Amino acid sequence: MAEKKLQPIIVKRIKKGGHAAHGGAWKIAYADFMTAMMAFFLLMWLLGSTTEGTLQGLAEYFNNPVKVAMAGGQGSGNSSSVIPGGGNDLSQLHGQVRRADSTETPKDKSKDSSKSVAEKAKAEQAKQDAQRIKALQAKVDAIITENPRLNEYRSQIRIDVTPDGLQIQIVDDQNRAMFDSGSALVKPYMRDILRVIGTALAGVESRISLAGHTDATPYGNGERGYSNWELSADRASASRRELVAAGMSDTKLARVVGLAASDLLEPDNPRAPANRRITITVLTREAEERLLTRSAPIIPTAQLPDKKQENLPADGPVR
Repeated sequence: MAEKKLQPIIVKRIKKGGHAAHGGAWKIAYADFMTAMMAFFLLMWLLGSTTEGTLQGLAEYFNNPVKVAMAGGQGSGNSSSVIPGGGNDLSQLHGQVRRADSTETPKDKSKDSSKSVAEKAKAEQAKQDAQRIKALQAKVDAIITENPRLNEYRSQIRIDVTPDGLQIQIVDDQNRAMFDSGSALVKPYMRDILRVIGTALAGVESRISLAGHTDATPYGNGERGYSNWELSADRASASRRELVAAGMSDTKLARVVGLAASDLLEPDNPRAPANRRITITVLTREAEERLLTRSAPIIPTAQLPDKKQENLPADGPVR
């Protein structure tokens, strides 16, 4: 009985497996991460709120701190290139300028400036011409429409805006010719049309070009004598007289020419009546300058050789 009382009692405790203890190491790592993020945020904030000059000074200091600290001035960080100035010229300290800028002289700049002013003036002039031509077109259209007699011949009057200006063409009709056949005698209805147009053009500022045209039908013995060239010129001159009689100033005419059949309105049908026409063009300033610049001067009769003067009409050369 005494032996049983002295027997030790053994208690068995079973421990279940689990995660090993981490201790406090993760807290230190997390604190380091938060500190680094805060430092990065402060760095970004400082860079964003610092002026460009201060940033450049800081960059220069860290590129060559000893030189800047001791002597001041620029460091080695003038360029992102190893060569101080970059480019082909190794002696350049700063980045080289563009070739166009480096070779441009003050004289070239003045030329560009004057050219720009001239282009602006030309554009403004073209704009004013377009407005003036458009207003004149509306005026002529209204005059013809409001006149019952002229409105009857509306199909023979063609008004178009061209690059050279306002073009008014009076064309022949199969049953209603503007002139007597083979003659420069103006028909009564043609005279009425020209008088109305002459009145409308009395106050225009621009110069006017007047041209006569014929079809391709040969005129008699045209090779050696009176031909379509003379006929078209005579018809243009007769039209000029009617326009001037209506009040249009004769000084407004830039040229009066006869083009015969060289500029057909219907090239596919050279003998069509529409090819026989009178063209009145109110020129733009640009077209006027171009026309007068390229026109060759007319040599007076007195300056021509005697042999050439023998075949000229008494009133001088046809223009």
